[in-house]
Amino acid sequence: WSSDVCSSDLLAILLTLSSVVASAAGALPYGPSLSFVAYRNGEPIGRHTVTFERDGGQLKVSTSIDLAVKFMGFTAYRYSHRAQEVWSGDSLVSLTSTTNDNGTKHNVMATRQADDISVTHDGNRTVLPGKTLPSSHWNIEQVRQSMLLNTQKGTEAKVNISQGPRENVKTLSGFVPATRYSYTGDVAMDQWFDDRGRWVKTSFQASDGSTIEYVLQE
Repeated sequence: WSSDVCSSDLLAILLTLSSVVASAAGALPYGPSLSFVAYRNGEPIGRHTVTFERDGGQLKVSTSIDLAVKFMGFTAYRYSHRAQEVWSGDSLVSLTSTTNDNGTKHNVMATRQADDISVTHDGNRTVLPGKTLPSSHWNIEQVRQSMLLNTQKGTEAKVNISQGPRENVKTLSGFVPATRYSYTGDVAMDQWFDDRGRWVKTSFQASDGSTIEYVLQE
């Protein structure tokens, strides 16, 4: 226990609060793009990229994921995902996505209708509360939710998200202090956000038991 520790803790709290206020005001802690290299058990398997574009009073967020696991020179597993979100302030206006999960394809279209979000997914329709946020990783506001919209399948994902310790997260340019959030339920993963509210790391276990980690390239 020391004054230095107290000061650093206070600074972290103030930075976190400022990031929340900035988010509520519609500001983003990101530049035009955010890019991660995905690793499977320490071996690179692809990239996850997010781009941000202002269009008048709206924000367009585009996600591109391409992963491939090779075994003895052959591609044993391939995954691709494309999504675009349109936001007006803190409200999701629409979301469209297409996914090819090793041959299994999904199509999702979500649109805001009054106080609800209407979601068409693989020929089915679901209506979710208007405050539902997508499961796309970039938005720190999702850590305060108990339900997310699965952007791959278009289904409701019930989650319990708990705040963990602050850690130094490795990125391409060095280490970044960040807070870990653990997701359980329909979405199971760990995510890290820095003091500005930026998504800086994700880790989860794949269906085959392997560990997938996203390392930020900046």
